[in-house]
Amino acid sequence: MGINLLLFLGISIFPTDLSAQKDKPKTIRLPAGLTEVSGLWVEGLDTLWWHNDGGHAPILYCTDRNGKILDTISFKTIKNIDWEDLTADDRGHIYIGDFGNNLNNRKNLKIYIYERTTGHLDSIQFRYQEQTDFPPARADQNFDMEAFFYYQDSLHLFSKNKARYGNYQTRHYVLPARPGVYTVRAVDSLLLKRKVITGACISPDGKTVAMTAYNYGRFLGIFPWVKNKVFLFSNFRGNRFLQGNMRKRKAPGFIFPKQYEALDFWDDKTLYLATERILFFKQKAKRLRLRR
Repeated sequence: MGINLLLFLGISIFPTDLSAQKDKPKTIRLPAGLTEVSGLWVEGLDTLWWHNDGGHAPILYCTDRNGKILDTISFKTIKNIDWEDLTADDRGHIYIGDFGNNLNNRKNLKIYIYERTTGHLDSIQFRYQEQTDFPPARADQNFDMEAFFYYQDSLHLFSKNKARYGNYQTRHYVLPARPGVYTVRAVDSLLLKRKVITGACISPDGKTVAMTAYNYGRFLGIFPWVKNKVFLFSNFRGNRFLQGNMRKRKAPGFIFPKQYEALDFWDDKTLYLATERILFFKQKAKRLRLRR
């Protein structure tokens, strides 16, 4: 009787565990069109939204957990000047950050707002109060942007410092999540040792902020190397995320050095980070499990 009971429990429990593991694939192989993925928003278990970096067509791709394309949204009236990140609110709006500014000389920074139910497209236009020169001196080039997320009716942006000439400071800016023209000033900042921020997201429960960051160089002046980290912030007050408790995790590894440009939470304890295609290695996203 006892053996039969154990067998029954084994049959009823193990398939559930295996199913749960399959719900969170270790690797998501991305479709051919996403060669330079820089934005990710996880809407649901089988609904992941992506876009390419600047210079590509202005298209949002929707895939399932296996990387199969389910839908695309192609915009006819705008360009992908330098799309860098993707987020959404709970009212049916998708936000596309066209604010990449590698040369620190852009005066047309935008965040597009796409209303899914109507197909209406609007935008947020903004400038940095601290920036008066386009571009500023090398030491002051901290006006590139590659990371943002939606939280409590606002958009939170985190600057990418100039890797070669900067001091690795990331600045936190806040914008209203509604159309308009704004001038913003940093509300907070943080120095990260030899790391620049390329993506940010917040967990579904609003308790953890994750940012992906990297540093790069060449060994012996020839062989490229990239060090990727994920910075996690918790126990913050309000929207002072950078003042919370910070811990670091190694980003999921690759054989060949790559830098992560996009990430989002699958659930409160699971992140997915995406990297672009490089040489003989195809674009894909990797899972990172977190401990609370």
